Amino acid sequence: MTARIIPITDSRGARPSRTVQAPAAADAGAGLLDRLQRPLLDLRISVTDRCNFRCVYCMPRETFDQDYPYVPHAELLSFEEITRLARIFVRRGTRKIRLTGGEPLLRRDLESLVHMLAGLRAELGAPLDLALTTNGSLLKRKAGALAEAGLNRVTVSLDALDDTIFRSMSDVDFPVAQVLEGIEAARAAGLGPVKVNMVVKRGLNDGQVLPMARYLRERGHVLRFIEYMDVGNSNGWRLDDVLTSDRILEQIDAEMPLEPVATDEAGTVAQRWRYRDGSGEIGTISSISRAFCGDCTRARLSTEGSLYLCLFGDQGHDLRGLLRAGATDPQMAAAIGQIWSERADRYSELRSAATAMPARRIEMSYIGG
Repeated sequence: MTARIIPITDSRGARPSRTVQAPAAADAGAGLLDRLQRPLLDLRISVTDRCNFRCVYCMPRETFDQDYPYVPHAELLSFEEITRLARIFVRRGTRKIRLTGGEPLLRRDLESLVHMLAGLRAELGAPLDLALTTNGSLLKRKAGALAEAGLNRVTVSLDALDDTIFRSMSDVDFPVAQVLEGIEAARAAGLGPVKVNMVVKRGLNDGQVLPMARYLRERGHVLRFIEYMDVGNSNGWRLDDVLTSDRILEQIDAEMPLEPVATDEAGTVAQRWRYRDGSGEIGTISSISRAFCGDCTRARLSTEGSLYLCLFGDQGHDLRGLLRAGATDPQMAAAIGQIWSERADRYSELRSAATAMPARRIEMSYIGG
């Protein structure tokens, strides 16, 4: 077996971001395609690397303890910097922006950022879908302000209805009832259809598949099951802990018959299924058993302004450095275009037995899921 060389990394498990040179503005045309002819349609922006939960598959307490070196506030992208970058991405063809974390609602005055981003629709005359992924803990008191600011929809991460199992997975003393109240507040504010993401880990919350499906079906929310993924370096991922989407679908179909939903939406990662009685739908996100890299249209902007081209990446491209060095918008657009044009990432399609070996990858809490 060939030995693997593990690069020196920073405290978040990633190699230092590559320094980006500002190309000539003449390179800054519209529409972008990478080396596999995938457009850049979706941008996920992490607004904080902090979270008030310690979910076992994302930010396990053993690693993310009181001494963990979070990004200092001065190094975070400001709302103005985020909006400026978003404007450039939209001009280059991006049509979806999702705010993530960490837990994004921990970023003070996040609704102000939403308002600024929503203003790009009229400014640029371009359709722009603004979404947010949250653990739901602060959603009840924030949903109305977010909707008023221009947010389109919200996705809530929720892995169990049973309070004991929920607390075990989130590893905090927080009642699941408050997350459920947040989901209903989002619906009432018009941030729907609300999507709920459930990461399924065998032996931990796999017994919650049917209770979650029943509960959310009755309330008209869209439940999406996510296979437990080997993201980052700290979650102790093992293939034996994965309950595949096929097994999940078998459980649900046996009680609530399903049929597939065809979609031609570019870059979608979820396979959609609807209940045959017309009472709603679910989705499956199957990075382990059924790779979807072939039409991935996503880029991720870290909380301190590094652009990552894959959820499983280990090195970003420093856009903040360009911004703060005085690069013009055309120069920034050209730099982004150059970075994307060289992209060939397809980790899930190349995954093999080598996955179990030490591999330094960026933590999901740093660039969003």
